[in-house]
Amino acid sequence: MTFTPDSVRPQFQALSQTIESHPVLFLDGPGGSQVPTSVLTAMTEYLGYSNSNLGGHFFSSQNTNVVMDNARTACAALLNAPSSNNIVFGANMTSLTFQLSRAISRDWKAGDEIIVTALDHYSNVSSWQQAAEEKGVVVHQVRVNTDDCTLDMEHFYSLLSDKTVLVATTYASNTTGSLVDVESMVAATHHFGAMIYVDAVHYAPHHLIDVQTLECDFLVCSAYKFFGPHVGIAYISPFYLDSLSPYKVEPATNIGPGRFETGTQSFEGLAGVSAAIEYLAQWGTKGDSLRERLVTSFIQYQQHELVLTHYFLNKLGSRSWISLFGISDPEHCQRRTPTFAIRLKGHTPDQVAKKLGLNHVCVWNGHFYALGLIRQLELEESGGVVRIGFMHYNTIDEIDYLFSLLDALA
Repeated sequence: MTFTPDSVRPQFQALSQTIESHPVLFLDGPGGSQVPTSVLTAMTEYLGYSNSNLGGHFFSSQNTNVVMDNARTACAALLNAPSSNNIVFGANMTSLTFQLSRAISRDWKAGDEIIVTALDHYSNVSSWQQAAEEKGVVVHQVRVNTDDCTLDMEHFYSLLSDKTVLVATTYASNTTGSLVDVESMVAATHHFGAMIYVDAVHYAPHHLIDVQTLECDFLVCSAYKFFGPHVGIAYISPFYLDSLSPYKVEPATNIGPGRFETGTQSFEGLAGVSAAIEYLAQWGTKGDSLRERLVTSFIQYQQHELVLTHYFLNKLGSRSWISLFGISDPEHCQRRTPTFAIRLKGHTPDQVAKKLGLNHVCVWNGHFYALGLIRQLELEESGGVVRIGFMHYNTIDEIDYLFSLLDALA
């Protein structure tokens, strides 16, 4: 089967709505994607017929066991985890990271060092800074190359030492779309015997993840960024799945991923996660494994997103009154996601976002919790940037309409 935006857009109720007889443009994907009907159906059917908890001897509890098992299996396929037992669920990526940071930092001691980056969402910075402060651990932050908003890899390598116990990095910037060479970071981190924690929240909707090839120790993402509900997902490598000592209540299991899952999970959310991953896999060949179908589907998503990125950057290049923070060369589209941080001469980001919002074009403005990046760019006091982000359901026509509105502000 062949993907086109027209083939998926009817699957999203949100994309066909109008407000005041005008179509709605969702260019806010980096803040959270829209949700297909199949995901909504899976969630409401679970709540309507099988709402229960785990471990009972009755049908709805047994159905709930199946829902959780299916979600772990689907997420293992999405991330290419060696086992579904390596998948841990939580309320969101931020909550999971704060929780895991406490387990990971249990044995840190004064004089140890950790490395975070200025490109990251601060869920993957503040959590580690606070854990380090409690233990007397030194925190280093990798700089950003301000010319193209990529991570300064030479600076990263210079910070690594025998004292490093953890590196926390993003896989792709949620603000500028810049991709990070995480493969090289993993190899360098492991050379010094440290562990590496990867934030793949922004990366996951655009590129298929392979944790076994990556060889990372931890990786986290959020289903609401890849067409699902608000559920956080963590991959924990086999060694740390058993060796870490999580903070938990005494009666909770000491075996497998349940050790890390505090309280009752959102089972309706997990039903939605499975449906979202099936949605993502729909362009694969019938009869292939879920992972194989995901590989085939993501190739097509990436091809379309490259077209959108190339088209957007070409149009942007002829408008000198719009500044882009990030990779600007259309020939280097493969080094970024279709997420763009811009400012318009003579207008604050808040003013631009309000103008677009009045025309039912959804975009975000501000710092997006990427404080290190915005501060290094010296944009915090002036309102940050306007963030425009495309998903595979977005179209060339939507880009044209966006620029017609931006041009009116020239």
